Amino acid sequence: MKIAVLGAGAWGTALAVNAGAHHTVTLWARDASQAHTLQAERVNTRYLPEQPFTAGVQVSSAPLGPWLAEQDLVVIGSPMSSLRGMLTQLAPILGSSVSVAWLCKGFEAAQPEASQENAARGGVGLMAHEVRAQVAPKLRGGALSGPSFAQEVARGMPTALVAASDDAAARGVMVQAFHNNSLRVYANDDIVGVEVGGAVKNVLAIATGLCDGLQLGLNARAALITRGLAEITRLGLALGAKTETFMGLSGLGDLVLTATGDLSRNRQVGLALAQGMTLQQAVDSLGHVAEGVCCARTVVQRAQLLGVDMPIAQAVVALLDGSITAAQAVALLMGRRAKGE
Repeated sequence: MKIAVLGAGAWGTALAVNAGAHHTVTLWARDASQAHTLQAERVNTRYLPEQPFTAGVQVSSAPLGPWLAEQDLVVIGSPMSSLRGMLTQLAPILGSSVSVAWLCKGFEAAQPEASQENAARGGVGLMAHEVRAQVAPKLRGGALSGPSFAQEVARGMPTALVAASDDAAARGVMVQAFHNNSLRVYANDDIVGVEVGGAVKNVLAIATGLCDGLQLGLNARAALITRGLAEITRLGLALGAKTETFMGLSGLGDLVLTATGDLSRNRQVGLALAQGMTLQQAVDSLGHVAEGVCCARTVVQRAQLLGVDMPIAQAVVALLDGSITAAQAVALLMGRRAKGE
């Protein structure tokens, strides 16, 4: 297969390195000097310094154009904030002939000037597949998601992912591209559920990092993860997802990994806030994008429009806004009235 990975960040590079052991992969970087360095050194020293490129990986900064139509799969490795622009560029190049996979996990940022009526119609807080439907409806594609740290995927450590799309052909291409002896890729037609799980778990990982940073104990961590999964499920069902998706890799699996694994950027934000850092200090210390910080407010806004109760996510937003302290966030959650599970 011929695969193009657009974006030379940690996750895009990791998938390129993994797939490059089995297929021909073009890792695309926007910056020509960065692409030249990556190709010359055969390693991404900024994001994955200990993982040399596999034989099938070549690096390019060529303008996005007809060469992409020659690929079997185009993978968008940009953050959620760049997805709309990337899809808009790709739509006239690829049409419906080449499948696209996006790696970002989140909700598109809400527009401050948009009314509630526009938001209710899907004008703000969109998931990735909804953005695709708006700007590139003929483009065939889906999400590649699931519990996966880039470093482990690049090393060829056992990992399981989900290829989610409402298009069977797109699911098949994603599975064919990445299913190998170190990656198991499961097809799923519930793209709503997969994207909700991938987005909201980042917000909940901030909460769990805060919990662990404050040394509240393992009981508290287990409670946060479990009640967090309930919040993910409530939002997902309100958006039309299937319950069983949240018991799978992109639901429970991704939540457990991101909330408890110290390679998680969102967990690291929570740990830093617990140590007294400001949000800006916490984000700056990462050197990477923490999608939970970017999409927390939008997740809560969309939940409110649907009448979905998400107290943990709401507490995270208040904490990120600086309107409450870490201790107040804990008190707020523990002080809620008793209810049935």
